[in-house]
Amino acid sequence: MSLPLGDFSGLADAYARFRPDYSHSVVLATLALLDRPIEEVQAVDVGAGTGIFTAMLADFGVRRITAIEPNDDMRRVGKAQSISTPVTWLTGRAEETGLPDATYDWVSMASSFHWADFDAAVNEFNRILKPGGRFVCLWNPRHIQDNPMLEEIEAFLYSLKPGLQRKSSGKGGITEGLSERLQSCGFFDDVVFLEGPHTIEMSPERYVGVWKSVNDVRAQLGESEFKKFLSFVEEKTAKSGTISCSYLTRAWSARKQ
Repeated sequence: MSLPLGDFSGLADAYARFRPDYSHSVVLATLALLDRPIEEVQAVDVGAGTGIFTAMLADFGVRRITAIEPNDDMRRVGKAQSISTPVTWLTGRAEETGLPDATYDWVSMASSFHWADFDAAVNEFNRILKPGGRFVCLWNPRHIQDNPMLEEIEAFLYSLKPGLQRKSSGKGGITEGLSERLQSCGFFDDVVFLEGPHTIEMSPERYVGVWKSVNDVRAQLGESEFKKFLSFVEEKTAKSGTISCSYLTRAWSARKQ
């Protein structure tokens, strides 16, 4: 049976172990848009997954962080990995966080806003943000151009499922016209878009592991075809020492009016 679209149950360990983080320059630039020192920020990371982005906020000096994650498996791993950090983990979702009104300086969704209902989510974020607080959503799409092996892997993927739609690519879907949607929704102004590249050198094991943590490809291919795809990836990368994986972090930051 295929994994349901959007359900990361059973993927959390691979997600935490193999997924890349985001461009440090872009994340620091979004934090700099706040009107207070980082150490005074009260932050909420919604759809926090296993806490990859949450951990970055802690590393950069945010001292009060609430991580909201609806999936039990993802939240379990996130909790285990953030024992020594100032992170409180709660069950919730973008449309209903369960948090108090007008309490937070920052609300973020990292590689997760595409799973939310846009209108219900921005209404909720408007409710929990302080006046002048900021909502930040960001994605980390891969840049495979000029890397023949990665282009071949991508081509094989689409040969298995012509018309496959990447739900979380960060270069389509919800990101198209996102600045305008945030500006016109009635809650935000000063919508800022930032992007910046970064490269991570991965072992073949980690590169394959990133694919193992993906939900949208597995859900659309089905287990049989997904296993065929993983076998192809393992074969293509087996003799590689390291694989240069380029990403383009893309972030939107909007200020509550």
